[in-house]
Amino acid sequence: MPTPTSDAPTLGTAVDGNAAYGAEQIQVLEGLEPVRKRPGMYIGSTGERGLHHLVYEVIDNSIDEALAGHCTSIEVTLEADGSVTTVDNGRGIPVETHQKTGRSTLETVMTVLHAGGKFGAGGYKVSGGLHGVGVSVVNALSEWCVVEVKRDGRLWRQRYERGVPCGDIEDVAPAEGTGTTTRFKPDPEIFETTDFSYETLSHRFRELAFLNRGVTIHFKQVAYERPVDATPEGEAPSAIGPATTHVVSDETYHYEGGIKEFVSYLNENKDTLHPHVIYIEGTRDDVVVEVAIQYTMGYSETILAFANNINTVDGGTHLTGFRNVMTRLLNEYGRKLNLIKENQQNLAGEDVREGLTAVISVKVPEPQFEGQTKAKLGNTEVQGIVQGVVGDELGHILESNPNVARSVIGKAMEALRAREAARKARELTRRKSALEGTTLPGKLADCSSTDAERSELYIVEGDSAGGSAKQGRDRTFQAILPLRGKILNTERARVDKIYANEEIQALILAIGSGIADDLDLAKLRYHKVIIMTDADVDGAHIRTLLLTFFYRYAKSLVEGGYIYIAQPPLYKVEKGKQVVYCYSDRELEATRSRLGDGLTISRFKGLGEMMPQQLWDTTMDPATRTLLQVDIDDAAEADRLFTVLMGDKVEPRREFIQAHALEVKNLDI
Repeated sequence: MPTPTSDAPTLGTAVDGNAAYGAEQIQVLEGLEPVRKRPGMYIGSTGERGLHHLVYEVIDNSIDEALAGHCTSIEVTLEADGSVTTVDNGRGIPVETHQKTGRSTLETVMTVLHAGGKFGAGGYKVSGGLHGVGVSVVNALSEWCVVEVKRDGRLWRQRYERGVPCGDIEDVAPAEGTGTTTRFKPDPEIFETTDFSYETLSHRFRELAFLNRGVTIHFKQVAYERPVDATPEGEAPSAIGPATTHVVSDETYHYEGGIKEFVSYLNENKDTLHPHVIYIEGTRDDVVVEVAIQYTMGYSETILAFANNINTVDGGTHLTGFRNVMTRLLNEYGRKLNLIKENQQNLAGEDVREGLTAVISVKVPEPQFEGQTKAKLGNTEVQGIVQGVVGDELGHILESNPNVARSVIGKAMEALRAREAARKARELTRRKSALEGTTLPGKLADCSSTDAERSELYIVEGDSAGGSAKQGRDRTFQAILPLRGKILNTERARVDKIYANEEIQALILAIGSGIADDLDLAKLRYHKVIIMTDADVDGAHIRTLLLTFFYRYAKSLVEGGYIYIAQPPLYKVEKGKQVVYCYSDRELEATRSRLGDGLTISRFKGLGEMMPQQLWDTTMDPATRTLLQVDIDDAAEADRLFTVLMGDKVEPRREFIQAHALEVKNLDI
């Protein structure tokens, strides 16, 4: 062993000029300090997603009470002052002194991490909030929080500011019933925004009501309203009295049919293959399995999988079990009914799932989730349990309903034939590309960079716009792919038709990652795929067609954040030598007010009318452009929206356009 020299560092001294590192440099964060220090570790982010996560954590506690059979009603209010109030009729958080902390149990739950009834036996048999940090984290990240508990015939209250109790728990008054009321205001020192989205929250509450049949969730939003005096036209009105509040939105979610109604909701704008939703329920080894399925006449699958009310977007053992048993059963019945001949190959999983809408919900006493986000269920035993429950029940249903079985298997056989045609089309494309010595479409003006992370692909509407984009781009990292007209509506086409479409084929080859089951993100040639269309009705239609294609056949690109929408200007405003580009009517009006008279205003009818330098300056220059990143926060709502906009039924599309026409016209982006 080498002998230490006099130059060897001693404990607590600086090395090579770095700051000393000893016991005094080790910080010990107490109570809820770590949450305020590193909020992203607990709620994912301090943006909109993390903000809404606060509400989910509080509501999850009420839902856990419902799962335990003690709560039937939950009320949520977005208050006018930016706070959120939740009220449930559960048992109420215990208030007696906790033997370990010496403080009330309520204060312990609200101020100590990993304190709750979800660890060990006796509190909750099934829970979604497994980490047990939920409500204490909400308290830590709130400017203030007030909790009221009705329990043991009394009303108890305690207030906290940034996680610190403002005093002891108060015994306020006698009270009937039981339940917990939590009101909190997110801390603006922590969050980038404290404005809640009513739509985002309503989607989650509707989902929870579907997943927990019989539970009522009442959701409303309240806003301030201040009376104003009557003033002459052109003058700003002034307030004449104190502000009052009024209800802006008010909805109630209650579904006695549970996930059966969830599937009906997802399919309400689709043509279904059989009229009734198939519902399966069973319990094995304390694991509760619920499955609802219905086939549609469409070509895409919609399967939502939940474990303890958590949307496991990356699937897991429950989803694997469901997929395996569906494929096995339909092959067995296909051969039994002689729909699949002896000399024919078996149906593949993708054939069986074509047109399928399904919701799978499991309740697991000890769930094992992969990752902090709980996106994937890992309990190996659940796969066999789901296969057993679904196999037994669905087998009886198919036996009792041979017409349904024949319809479903017949559709799967058509999917198999289309898949084989698509495979041949892919092989033909590959052979053709090999003969031509390139795998890229001739219309693609590629960039010189081979670094996918730096490279961008602009999908441009028409040759004229494509010409301007090619001349205006930075050839180093920006590629241009012009498309001729409107591409195929992939909502109404099978994969074989998609591969046969020339424009989509060019798009698939240019992107490089493949689509559907062939998709491989490692082969993606550009980490920014940017849709750049005209700012008119035709441009919006083309953009929607492209988004439908990506959502249905390359969803991983959307989920990975690789798809963007360019924002070209609508107007060019000139006054003397000053030039201003406006991207909305609202922005144009503001510019008019700011610059005054003597303006020359030009409206761009399309990208092809813009000079290459203008297109670069306004829409393609990374230093000045605005790109909208396409994201999926709610897969169920995204699925319904694409069905409405691009499906076969006209009436839902007309109703949607009429309902949102004014909103779209006034959209300021």
